[in-house]
Amino acid sequence: MGPSWIGDMVMAQSLYKSLINREPGSKIHVVAPTWSIPVLGRMPEVDRILEFPVGHGELALKKRWEFGQKLQKEGYEQAIILPRSLKASLMPFFASIPLRTGYRGEWRFGLINDMRSFDSSILNQTVKRFVFLGLSSDKDELPSVPNPELFTDTENLLLVADRLKLNLEKQSVVMMPGAEYGPAKRWPIDKYAQLASRLVSVGLQVWILGSEKEARLGNAISNFVKNHNVINLCGKTSLEDVVDLIATAKVAVTNDSGLMHIAAAVKTHVIGLYGSSSPSFTPPLTETKDIFHLDLECSPCFRRECPLGHFRCMKNIEVGEICSAVITVLGGTKMEYQS
Repeated sequence: MGPSWIGDMVMAQSLYKSLINREPGSKIHVVAPTWSIPVLGRMPEVDRILEFPVGHGELALKKRWEFGQKLQKEGYEQAIILPRSLKASLMPFFASIPLRTGYRGEWRFGLINDMRSFDSSILNQTVKRFVFLGLSSDKDELPSVPNPELFTDTENLLLVADRLKLNLEKQSVVMMPGAEYGPAKRWPIDKYAQLASRLVSVGLQVWILGSEKEARLGNAISNFVKNHNVINLCGKTSLEDVVDLIATAKVAVTNDSGLMHIAAAVKTHVIGLYGSSSPSFTPPLTETKDIFHLDLECSPCFRRECPLGHFRCMKNIEVGEICSAVITVLGGTKMEYQS
């Protein structure tokens, strides 16, 4: 039973990899919301995606019962339930799957019959909590956690580039200024705009990626810079397209968001900006990253908006240091890029 957020769905691949390592002949099917299908489709460990088109937070009890009846015909041996909600545990119960594994949460006793508790000092990251559910019940020591690795599609990339008139020969930096969770996770848009202005001044191209809801953020950046090398792609691409576009860039400047985890999973260097959340709990799962987190006395608060009103955790991350990090990753100097 897959999670409901993009970043979590990417991190869940670490569980799928661990399951295949433990039982090489096993088949993994994932029940997932519609939006996540493009991400799961880039995971070779997933044999089948079972789309469950119900909105986030919707109970839809009858639909869950009917879906559970369909699952019962598949003869599954085990269900691993990643979300900690009551809703997520209903379908495996309705499907009479004999072993239903999950954590305590929301009165799920009886629905889950392989109930796991966890030591938060050991399972101190979301990805570790996912991987731990894949261990047999007699194991209490977490193995090494494999990083997610999404495969990319060159043919799709070329089609997208042609449709959007993108120059794949020019060195690009991708920016992901959104964060679905809330504004407390977003570096101020004026700082993204200043960064974009500096990057194009040294000869780089900037692609701004995000959903249709984040198009206004992309517009704010492109309208500030007024340069054809800053291209707002928010809302103009599918999630498959985004995976391939991020993969072709060498650097991604991003808030703690689902697209940050996609960037990590396609081996693009991540420059991660953290405000209300924590890089200790949901880090980009890659060795190629630079993390900017001020670790103020009030953070991480994990709130959607700054409860104190000052938002210093993000406002005090300076444009200059992010720009320097990008140029360093690209291995050049300002003069080299001008040439």
